Amino acid sequence: MKIPKSAAAGDIITIKTLVSHAMESGQRKDLDGEVIPRMIINKFSCEFNGNPVFSCDMHSAVSANPYFEFSARIEEAGTFKMTWVDDNGVVIEAEQDIALR
Repeated sequence: MKIPKSAAAGDIITIKTLVSHAMESGQRKDLDGEVIPRMIINKFSCEFNGNPVFSCDMHSAVSANPYFEFSARIEEAGTFKMTWVDDNGVVIEAEQDIALR
């Protein structure tokens, strides 16, 4: 996750996220010819101080290790919280603070 450590009030910052995940589509077969079950991250969300900034649902066409880049306007210091949820309900969370300068 790349977020500037500080920004001026009103600045628009770029947020970059990358999470490691196999993102198995459920369309491939193993060496025995059995379908490998689908196992993907199906939801991503970003909050700032508890308010939604960006979210999306993902489907099997998303590549391994999904990467997102989006922008947000900063009006106050606070904490970004990223959440990824996969098909098994596993939740991956990351947080980073940003200060005003």
